[in-house]
Amino acid sequence: MLTGAAAGVPPTDTEPTPRSAATPSPSPSPTKEPSERDRQYWIDDYGIKEAWKTSQGEGVTVAVIDTGIVDGPEAFKGAVAGGTDVSGVGAQDGRTPVDVVNRNHGSWVASLVAARNGGDADKMIGVAPKAKLLSVSVGFGDSATVPFVEQIAEAITWSVDHGADIINLSLTTNAQSWDESWDDAFLYAMQHDVVIVAAAGNRGSGTNVVGAPATIPGVLTVAGVDPEGKPSVEASTQGITIGVSAPSEKLLGISADGVLKEWKGTSGAAPIVTGVAALVRSAHPDASAIDVINRIVQTARKPKGVTEVPHPLYGYGLVDAEAAVTADVPAATRNPMGDLERWIEVNRRKPAEQQPTPTVTPVEVPPLPPAEGRPEAGSSFLPSQEELRTGTLPLAALSGAGILVVLGVIAAVRRVRSARVRRSPGKP
Repeated sequence: MLTGAAAGVPPTDTEPTPRSAATPSPSPSPTKEPSERDRQYWIDDYGIKEAWKTSQGEGVTVAVIDTGIVDGPEAFKGAVAGGTDVSGVGAQDGRTPVDVVNRNHGSWVASLVAARNGGDADKMIGVAPKAKLLSVSVGFGDSATVPFVEQIAEAITWSVDHGADIINLSLTTNAQSWDESWDDAFLYAMQHDVVIVAAAGNRGSGTNVVGAPATIPGVLTVAGVDPEGKPSVEASTQGITIGVSAPSEKLLGISADGVLKEWKGTSGAAPIVTGVAALVRSAHPDASAIDVINRIVQTARKPKGVTEVPHPLYGYGLVDAEAAVTADVPAATRNPMGDLERWIEVNRRKPAEQQPTPTVTPVEVPPLPPAEGRPEAGSSFLPSQEELRTGTLPLAALSGAGILVVLGVIAAVRRVRSARVRRSPGKP
């Protein structure tokens, strides 16, 4: 099914049959160069041409968050509906490439999504040639004045607020984790029913395992295969978050100067799938973002020899545009690529709230009376003035009263005895 011949490459000439000397050999006819359209093997091999019978992306807006879709080439005339720059150094409309090294990258990606051929059947054409594009220019490293993580968060939010139905991210951080600020931005997009497609990354660029944003739950991650449908060695990678696979080698892209360029990488595989998502959203306008992702995942074709999916190299299989658009797929109840909101609840738990420190109201204590002067030292056997005042004087008063009582009793006893003696006659 996926062969080199399908890419429009003519077979190798064979040697001419020997002829007699008397019969001159005819002059060889010139070999026709394959057209731009002939070289787009993915259009035929991945069901895109058949899907066009139902939809070509009408009514769908795709935000390309990249180095910028250049203004000028005929392929983008009427395709770009707006844009912005989040790098701090680009043009306000996002149409001026901001990265010197990768200045063509955004235009290559955009041309795979929605390039127009102007009615010329030999020219390159995008997967969803009637979809609209938003150009959001970002910068990498020293090519920007705004930190990269802030750029992506702002780009996602801007795209949602300006009508994007699908967002393409052909970039990677080469790290599985991501800045916490991306939680809110990506969740914002998902809660607003936007499909997010991200490239898995390339081994040739040092990405041995899928990195963010392709590791974020809910994102449709795309791996790359060669023209025969085998996992690309250099232009892809592996990981458990891969959703589907698409061509990542011998791709075509329209450069900033309008010249056609052959290139490779999952940066190209992702926009092919983004284009398929645009075809699905156009054909099923009432389908949710989760339904779109589910259709693409559930209708993917399992490569030969692959029995269990998701596969670390293919995900759920090779994208099939015709099946994704036309197959009878039940409405999805969950995103097959994961639930970001639930992930945040589990992995971004806030630490236990600190108990408030009790406020202690100061108590005013009245000042103590001034200390009395220390008394002069005296004999330890003599009562002090205080002792005389509080103890000795009352004791002396009590002792005196006691003595008077005793003397009174004695006098009374004597009077009684004297009276008895006087009343007793006859005694000498």
